Amino acid sequence: ATLARRGAAARAFTSFAHRQGWLAADPGPQLGTPKAHRVLPQVLRREEMNSVLADCEDRALRDFAAGQRTAAAAAMRDAAVLELLYASAIRVSELCELDAGGLDAGRRTVRVLGKGRKERVVPVGVPAVRAVARWEELGRPVLANSRSGTALFLGARGGRLDPRTARRIVHARLRDANLADLAGMLTGEAADGDQQVARGAQAVRDAGPHAIRHTAATHLLEGGADLRSVQEMLGHSSPATTQIYTHVSAERLKASYRQAHPRA
Repeated sequence: ATLARRGAAARAFTSFAHRQGWLAADPGPQLGTPKAHRVLPQVLRREEMNSVLADCEDRALRDFAAGQRTAAAAAMRDAAVLELLYASAIRVSELCELDAGGLDAGRRTVRVLGKGRKERVVPVGVPAVRAVARWEELGRPVLANSRSGTALFLGARGGRLDPRTARRIVHARLRDANLADLAGMLTGEAADGDQQVARGAQAVRDAGPHAIRHTAATHLLEGGADLRSVQEMLGHSSPATTQIYTHVSAERLKASYRQAHPRA
C-alpha cells in the first residue's frame, strides 16, 4: 500500500511537470503499480479468549495467595492488560500511554489518544474495570518507584510499560494458556488420549496485541454491533479500514443467511 501510494504521487508529479512543459515526455506511466494485497487479520475464537483470560486470573490469584508479592503484582498487571485490550480494542501504544485514573470506573469508559493525537472515549466491560482496579489497588504499589510517574501500567523496574514489553506479555500469556490447557488434558480422562493432548496443545493460537484488537472488533460485529460504532471504537478515520472485519466474520454471515433466506 505504501509503494502504491508513493507511486501515485510520483506519477501525479511527472504528469503535472509534463503539462507545465518542464518535461518533454511524461515518464510516469512507465512506473509500475504493485497490487495491494490485504491479509485478513488473525482472530481468536471466543473460547480461546476465555481460556487466556481465565488463566491470567488464576495465575494472579495463585501468586497472591502464595504471598509472592512481586509475581502477584506482575500477574495482576498482565491480567489487566489482556482484559483491557480485549474489552476496549485499543492499540497497544494507546494502552501504554494511559495514566493512573485514566479509566472511569463509574462510567466504564477509558479515554485514549490515538493516531494523530486524536482523543476518543471507549467503553469498557465490567471484568476489565475490575482487573484494572485490582491492579491499581494491589499490584501497582508493589512495582511503583520514583520512575513510575503517573503511568497506569508499569514494567518490572517501575517505569512506564512500553509497547515491546506489552507485546511480550500478550505472547507469554497466550503461551501459558496453551500449557495450562495441555496440563488439563494430560490429567483428565479421555477416550483417545493422544488426540485430546494434541487438541489441548493447540487450544490457543499465538498472537500479539494487534490480534487481540482484531478479535475484539470481530466479536463485536458477530454480536450485532454496527460497523460505524466499531469504527468509532477503533479510532479509524475511514470506514474502509474497518470493513476488513466484515470479511472475517463467517459465522455471522452464515447466521444471517439462515435467518433471512427462505430456503436456508
